[in-house]
Amino acid sequence: MGDRQNRAAVRASAGRLLAEKVLEGETVGALVTAGQRPARSVTVNLAESPLGWLFARGLIDQRQFDAGEKLRADWERANLAPSITMRWDAAPISSGSRCSDGHLEPTERQTAARQRFDAAMTALGRDLNDIAWRVICSGEAMPVAEKALGWPVRSGRLVLRMALDRLADFYRLG
Repeated sequence: MGDRQNRAAVRASAGRLLAEKVLEGETVGALVTAGQRPARSVTVNLAESPLGWLFARGLIDQRQFDAGEKLRADWERANLAPSITMRWDAAPISSGSRCSDGHLEPTERQTAARQRFDAAMTALGRDLNDIAWRVICSGEAMPVAEKALGWPVRSGRLVLRMALDRLADFYRLG
């Protein structure tokens, strides 16, 4: 399922920015035939993330928000967040080769996401990747990120906007 379908149902309700996101997996991407909705999806409040908060208040535009969401998606798909406990996922079942439909195995998807994430961070450069990682991937609030980086108050938003523009160029968003 593409990002277009992930952002298919975005609506504002009582100060919340809600979006229906498709859960990925082998049987998850199937569409329910009646309403052409994904078989498994979840409604999330996009304003809960610092990036969503900035977008909901008009402090970043749609292109910048989409670029940040792509970076965060690569971060999550690459499974780069620290783990605090043992993983209890079932062991993967391997048929010895790739599926006939050309889909990547979970480990290959994770590796591809890691390569995209690393390339995006390299494209940002040392000057912009700190604030992008802290706000977009780590989910730090802007004042917390500014303080951790030793920056003046309200300077992080300007630098983050520059980072998001550079990310949008990297991801070739129009």
